[in-house]
Amino acid sequence: MRPLLLPILVAVLVALAGCGEDFDTDQTRLCRQAIPPLNPPGAHIEIERMTVGPVRRALRLLYRMQLGDGVARHRSIDCLFGTDDKGLGRPTLIGIASDGQPMSDASFYFLRRFYLEDRSEPPPDPAAPTASDLPAVPAGLAYGLQQALSGLPSAAIYGLLAAAYALVYGLTGRIILCFGEFAALGALASVVGVALLLSLAVSTPLTGLAVAFTVAILVSALHGFAMGRFVLRHLERASGQQMLIATIGLSIALSEYLRLAQGPQLRWLPPVFNAPVALVHAGDFIVTLNPVATLLTLIGLGATLGLVQLIRRTAYGRAWRAVADDEGTAALFGVDARAVRDIAVIIACALCGMAGVIVTVIYGGMGFAGGFSLGLKALVAAILGGIGSVPGAALGGLFIAGFEAVWSATLPIEQRDLAVYLLLAIVLIWRPGGFFGDSELTPRQV
Repeated sequence: MRPLLLPILVAVLVALAGCGEDFDTDQTRLCRQAIPPLNPPGAHIEIERMTVGPVRRALRLLYRMQLGDGVARHRSIDCLFGTDDKGLGRPTLIGIASDGQPMSDASFYFLRRFYLEDRSEPPPDPAAPTASDLPAVPAGLAYGLQQALSGLPSAAIYGLLAAAYALVYGLTGRIILCFGEFAALGALASVVGVALLLSLAVSTPLTGLAVAFTVAILVSALHGFAMGRFVLRHLERASGQQMLIATIGLSIALSEYLRLAQGPQLRWLPPVFNAPVALVHAGDFIVTLNPVATLLTLIGLGATLGLVQLIRRTAYGRAWRAVADDEGTAALFGVDARAVRDIAVIIACALCGMAGVIVTVIYGGMGFAGGFSLGLKALVAAILGGIGSVPGAALGGLFIAGFEAVWSATLPIEQRDLAVYLLLAIVLIWRPGGFFGDSELTPRQV
């Protein structure tokens, strides 16, 4: 095994360098927003194109400025982005140069303080989609479609985590309350790996994403193996709430472990493939699709479906079902229940690592404490679907994502999480086995 570590590490180092000088939509908008204050009032500004600036992490915008009926001038602005925490945080605007002339510190301070923080509308992005060549749909349909597309990544994330809960609960009848922290662990593993290798830039962003998943899965699975061997195995015959208390303590320990490893700052992953693709429009409202969000949604849902097929069609799946139904009888037929449980914990933690990567790539980052609420919502999804049933838990994840999308589209978004937890209380009262399980908690539907 050890001779393989060096080539694997080299491959990881090369591939993780795939994320290059991409700028997200907020950064390009901020740079466009800085253009009007650098020109006379009332000037007509038209962005011509965007390119990479003269130095690393610099974004250059070439634009045309015309005052009244006068002669148009071609100008440029360079926006420099950087971090103050060893390159692991999200880059912020730290400097501006107009027509190649750097702005003084005092002028840059006043520009940021009085012009960039007011969120005024910047000049339009020339690469932004227009409604003229798109199919027209009713306004309600367009709004609902955009909310559904925006909720797809959440469906993949909740589906992965809920399936992880169900995979372990189906064997042990116990809830592991630290899977959210394993998602944060996978997120940190991918971000740190990419951040350490950004300077190489010898691979493609797609390869970098693939290896980021690989690193997160390996790190999460390794920690899951340690949890199963040194914590869960000693509590196999425990009665009462020892397992629940132990995993709560492990959740706190993992959160603190992540805080010490990454610090309190949010670690940020450079964006890739996030240019929106226009689909349809309703007036000026354009429905767009995020390519990387769609790709990661397919990966997440594909992994969840793969787990369902693993349980249904493989030898390990037959052993899992046998132990879940009757551990004693399964042991009489030669099934090693301890090995089945150990593998289930490793697979569950690997799924959590994948969910952490999806969160990081789509939303930019995941803090050390971000796993708690994520894991709690996924637990709600698992219970709604019928905890102990992997397909039911996966469908519960889809339901929670759809519920959040509908709530966000129609009701105050600040009350959304409260509604999710109230939904859990209602289900536990009226149907404890979940939507896809039995009306009672026992026997478990596996």
